[in-house]
Amino acid sequence: MGACTGAWMNETTGRSRMSKSERTVMLAAGGTGGHLFPAFALSEELGRRGVVVDLVTDERGDRYGTGFPARHTYQVPAATLAGRSPLAMAKTGLTLARGVRKALALMGEVRPAVVIGFGGYPTFPPLIAAGMKGIRTAVHEQNAILGRANRMLAKRVTAIATSFEEVRGIDAAVRPKLRFTGNPVRDQVIVASAAAYVAAGPTDRFRLVVFGGSQGARYFSDTVPPALLQLPADLRGRLDVIQQARDEDMQRVQAAYAEAGITANVSPFFKNLPEIMATAHLVIARAGASSVSEIAVLGRPAIFVPLPHSLDNDQLYNATRLAESGGGWCIQQKDLDASRLAGEIEALMRAPERLSAAAIAAKKQGRPDAVARLADLVQELAGA
Repeated sequence: MGACTGAWMNETTGRSRMSKSERTVMLAAGGTGGHLFPAFALSEELGRRGVVVDLVTDERGDRYGTGFPARHTYQVPAATLAGRSPLAMAKTGLTLARGVRKALALMGEVRPAVVIGFGGYPTFPPLIAAGMKGIRTAVHEQNAILGRANRMLAKRVTAIATSFEEVRGIDAAVRPKLRFTGNPVRDQVIVASAAAYVAAGPTDRFRLVVFGGSQGARYFSDTVPPALLQLPADLRGRLDVIQQARDEDMQRVQAAYAEAGITANVSPFFKNLPEIMATAHLVIARAGASSVSEIAVLGRPAIFVPLPHSLDNDQLYNATRLAESGGGWCIQQKDLDASRLAGEIEALMRAPERLSAAAIAAKKQGRPDAVARLADLVQELAGA
């Protein structure tokens, strides 16, 4: 999609002004799918309740906005702090200032009842502008540690919704604003979660699903194929692999599996990933908040490899919470080479009871009602 221009026209319909009598909820989310997916789920739920929803996002988030269940999708300038040099900070500050100016005009045009942010610097302009206009606001934190953008907005917003009952990085002064809701997952995930986990028998096909989040993961392309090649022939011959890989890695990953005689479906993107995960006997994944939440709701055993350089180690905390409940295994990337991964997979394939136990434990940690709880909070703030 392109940027909105002029009178904040809807990018798909070309309509501009809304009726002032309508009680609009505006969702602010951008950057990556990890921020967009919970917003998507909330928009679906609010739509079922007859609530008018608009989305405001940035240029990057707009790539994921196709099909977003909102009446209008708007775009305002935003930027993530890309360095600590004076030049980088000044550039980011100027971009955010431009975003706030545009967001102020948008708030005056739409007059939403409430604005809900989903973390990341793209939420800054709309949340700041909403506060300046006296509009109620809230942020939703997907991770087990409060993100930097949400931390900076915490004192300004009306409420802070959390995905975990215990969240690190919360200032004592804002704790009264906390509302535990869980992390909303899309309808697609809820539907797929109806399928019970069935462990693979000693001679059954074994489906392994590997993905690195909305941005992919080169590490998995480098590590998983050689790990599977090291498996004993009896296990290797049972594998059905579905793996996400970046475009530039596709050819070599496919070639590695073909050479090893492993049945594999490799693609940069799977539109029906929840349904695919629901068929998995084991998942190997990064530990972004949406990935962890969706795997828990689905009730599937997983080996989590947190992104090693994620801000504030949020992925490590996300994975640790689920692993401590018995719902999976968290292994840091620095400790996981192909040989160790092969050993972990072999041990689990030969002990299906461990996989079944992890699936049950993960399911217990899932919050399929999170979207309803968050929608209740939003309507409360909107005065509905």
